[in-house]
Amino acid sequence: MKPYLLVCIFVCFAFPSFSQYFLRGEIKDEKGRQLERAKILLVSKGNMPFYSGNFGAFGILCPYPQDTITVFYDGYEVYKKAVNTKVFNEIILKMLPETASLYANKLSSRTTNLEDNSESYFATLGESYSSLIENQFVNAKQYPETGFSLNIDKASYSNIRRFINNGMYVPSNAVRIEEMLNYFDLRGLDFQKPRDSSSFSAAFTITNCPWNNNNFLLFVQLQAPKINLDNIPPNNLVLLIDISGSMDHPAKLPLLQSAFKLLIENLRAEDKVSIVTYGGGVHVALSTTSGNNKQKINNIIDSLYADGDTPGENAIRTAYSIAKANFIPNGNNRIILATDGDFNVGQTTEQELENLVTFQKQSGIFLTCLGVGMGNYKDSKLEILAKKGNGNFAYIDNIHEAEKILIQEFTKTMYAVAIDAYANVQFNPAVIRRYRLIGFDNKKSAIRDTTSLLEGGEVGSGHNMMAVFEITPAENINATENLAGTLNLIFQLPKNPQKITQKFILPYRPISFSEAPPQIKLATAIVMFGSLLRQSKFIKNFGFQDAINLAQTSINTTNASEQELLQLMQKANNIYNYRKKR
Repeated sequence: MKPYLLVCIFVCFAFPSFSQYFLRGEIKDEKGRQLERAKILLVSKGNMPFYSGNFGAFGILCPYPQDTITVFYDGYEVYKKAVNTKVFNEIILKMLPETASLYANKLSSRTTNLEDNSESYFATLGESYSSLIENQFVNAKQYPETGFSLNIDKASYSNIRRFINNGMYVPSNAVRIEEMLNYFDLRGLDFQKPRDSSSFSAAFTITNCPWNNNNFLLFVQLQAPKINLDNIPPNNLVLLIDISGSMDHPAKLPLLQSAFKLLIENLRAEDKVSIVTYGGGVHVALSTTSGNNKQKINNIIDSLYADGDTPGENAIRTAYSIAKANFIPNGNNRIILATDGDFNVGQTTEQELENLVTFQKQSGIFLTCLGVGMGNYKDSKLEILAKKGNGNFAYIDNIHEAEKILIQEFTKTMYAVAIDAYANVQFNPAVIRRYRLIGFDNKKSAIRDTTSLLEGGEVGSGHNMMAVFEITPAENINATENLAGTLNLIFQLPKNPQKITQKFILPYRPISFSEAPPQIKLATAIVMFGSLLRQSKFIKNFGFQDAINLAQTSINTTNASEQELLQLMQKANNIYNYRKKR
């Protein structure tokens, strides 16, 4: 017998079913999400790894009709089970508890006895905003502890400006007072010094309340640590740009093109940029390019035009895929989504988009959302995407706002120094009888869900944020009592899962409002303005003119943003009073 025939016979008997069978299936989680890049091991293949592909599908040549499969995926329990090559195998992975918590309804603030009794919802011109419940007064003796999320979102103020400048009422749920305060740099005069370079500093002020003589206002200011400008990490940026038909307006795509060119001008050679567009399909308009190749990047930006439907789901998936492929371990890995939020192909509901981005949150890639336009603008969708994407959210209505966000405040907007950051406040009932947190209002669905958790936020380098409480003092405060409460700030460093807690003392030292520094007076005017736009029941017998009068005594006349605020208040006064007269 010829030698080669002997070899063939040996192989056939030694490996009777080599590559004869095909194991196929798909990998999902309990919510039906298809898990891409799940690691697969088969007993018959030893330690050779395989990975699930698009939509969680897999197909592997197998020497036996039956095998044992083991599946690994970050954030999920390891799956191990016997499988049959003759059937399609649907493998369901179970989330670990910490992963499941990411998908829970999340609160902007937390109090124990929130009531669903003050909903107001307005939509205008096809726009959508989250349905919010205004925080109520809480009995400090019964519920001394509350909390709020830290974030650097500023979209609400720009939205308000857009409506007022167009002579329109502002939808009440477009008003988020904490974001209005975030827009301005209202630094306190007496920050408690941080313990080290990666820690926050804090300042606390208590004054009497202008709209309620029986109450005080407690101002809580938190200052984030700053990144040393000499050590700014390299960027891996994916510009995800909506070029669908709805973006064909001067205040949409052309504005974004000008805005992104401002951003590109300040990138370095070590920075990387990719561009993904969606409109009538998803396209990788620019593969990963060094930041010093500015002309090439700008040429692509200039070439974009608006047309087609809006396949946002596939676009988001593509952007994350590119960001992961170019991931910089110690860099700033971020997708910048620019859109009017009008998704109409694929997963389009707020819940579907929330699940899609939450699933990507563990990748270490941040998501910044830039909203534009008027008429079909979907604020509620972009808010969800940014929060679930461990990122931030801003609204651009003119080139000056683009410059503010992408140039002047670049490190605050694009470089996170803390993630999953939130504050817990424990009031002293011997001093504080009741309190309400102004702003940080929650969605109706989150309040109704008893499993909802307080959602931490992303905080950028050097960011200053403020929270304001209206408090009612106890009736008989002992002269020795000088503690209003304590504040615990909980956060993580971007590359470290370990939680850090900083504790601050809230001293009870009320000062007369007339003695308050200008920043505090201006913050109070902003709160009044936002409350009037929000149609809050807590601002009684006060109107826009009262907010205007207060702002006039506290604005910095050399600060263009503060001067603009005063002008907006005056315009709002005319709009709302005109309609009342009619």
